[in-house]
Amino acid sequence: MGKVHLEDNDTKENETEFSLVRVKDTWKCKRGKNVTADNVSAAKIYETITENSTSWTVVSPIVLTYKVTETQDLLDPSNQTLLLGHITDPQQLEDIQKSNKQIKRFLVVDQEVYKFYGPKLTEYLEANKVLYKILALPTTEENKSMTMALKILEEVNNFSLDRRTEPIIAIGGGVCLDIVGLAASLYRRRTPYIRVPTTLLSYVDASVGAKTGVNFANCKNKLGAYIPPAAAFLDLSFLKTVPRRHISNGLAEMLKMALMKHRGLFELLETQGRMLLDTKFQADNRAYGRNCLQVASQATRIAIVTMLEELAPNLWEDDLNRLVDFGHLISPALEMKVLPSLLHGEAVNIDMSYMVYVSKERGLLTEDEKQRIINCMVGLELPVWHEAFTMELIQKSLQDRLKHSGGLVRMPLPVTLGKAEISNDTSCEVLHRAYVTWCEELSVSSDSNSDS
Repeated sequence: MGKVHLEDNDTKENETEFSLVRVKDTWKCKRGKNVTADNVSAAKIYETITENSTSWTVVSPIVLTYKVTETQDLLDPSNQTLLLGHITDPQQLEDIQKSNKQIKRFLVVDQEVYKFYGPKLTEYLEANKVLYKILALPTTEENKSMTMALKILEEVNNFSLDRRTEPIIAIGGGVCLDIVGLAASLYRRRTPYIRVPTTLLSYVDASVGAKTGVNFANCKNKLGAYIPPAAAFLDLSFLKTVPRRHISNGLAEMLKMALMKHRGLFELLETQGRMLLDTKFQADNRAYGRNCLQVASQATRIAIVTMLEELAPNLWEDDLNRLVDFGHLISPALEMKVLPSLLHGEAVNIDMSYMVYVSKERGLLTEDEKQRIINCMVGLELPVWHEAFTMELIQKSLQDRLKHSGGLVRMPLPVTLGKAEISNDTSCEVLHRAYVTWCEELSVSSDSNSDS
């Protein structure tokens, strides 16, 4: 998203600011900064006249509103959140509820999710008399492509949606949410969509942000857009059918936010991580007592809030210094290189594990802090080392990052538990020493774990 900087220069006396005022059915330019009228746009037009040219600079602020809602029993027919929870205007909501017009929805569901929830979803839609189309697709990292997005768009076009009032609904993991988001952003230039995450990783990460995308040219998410959903609806009960490995996978993104921003979340994962794995964030009074769901809600809430804190003021990544990039400097290349053997969160955790050693080598972390972090990762059943994570891969990834980050590496590094800073001056020598120590200390344990 471009930003306009109007500077004082020799042409200032020839620059005119116009406000835009709505007069009946049209907009009119009105000279001056402090225009008062009943209907003045937030947009401005600046006309600059020099000896050789005339130019117009348009400044048009964009305000985006989207909701992230945690709810229970999303597919209970009496719960209207899935159909109407995205509507923020009370009058619009009242009009829809009073209207006799049939609700129409197009849904894209990951095919594995559909196996578990297809009948319940169908029952929900029919109980609410919805005119619907469900498209169940294999939304895996290997299939995350424009081909898949175009397939969705063909089906959407055949279904004939009203792009203003009939949002596309995506139900699945992060890959599903990313592909559907991109497809929706392309259809008629922008069709609203709703995200329903069904994995822990998408619950605390993909669902709350604005990124959409598909893989291209063997690069992760190289095609995409920053178009947030109209709403994201979160229901922890979906996690009960998620394999244990995928719970661990999502815990990596939660650990990322803990290490960057919230010591309390780190300590929660450190002490209660095994319980969260065992219970899959569900109530389990038999083994762990009544507090396990409270811990699950607390952990996901902190992860979501800390993520939103970083995303909301920087939705288009105008500011390239992003703490949420921790674990994402080398992992995209690693993930694509060994696809499909590593899940996204697993690749991220291997990246984070190495960066913890970089922080220790730079004197930003103590040995005790480093060891606590690694022990926490192992306790969450996350990989901490991989043979394909080589110095060559590190150097190439960081060189590529320079090209896309304004010539700076912008490396997020933990400086203690729950705090971080952006580094641009980590030397090659430090990176190499950290790598050697990382391999010496973790490769043997990782090999023995994989053998067992």
